[in-house]
Amino acid sequence: MVPKAVKLSEDEVSDLLKKMNCTIKQLPRVKSDDASVKELGVEEGDVIKYERASLITNKVEPYYRVVVA
Repeated sequence: MVPKAVKLSEDEVSDLLKKMNCTIKQLPRVKSDDASVKELGVEEGDVIKYERASLITNKVEPYYRVVVA
């Protein structure tokens, strides 16, 4: 099953990096040809927010990836 994926805007990325106190280079990566992002029309450097259900808490938890070639 592919988790829900959303491309973040530049403002959302800026807010995320401030909140997480990191740089875009420190985010985990996802390849641009990955099935979960192909349909989003992403480019290298875009940040994707995924949502998946946690097996431990039964809550939907976000996680983020930066697109690489």
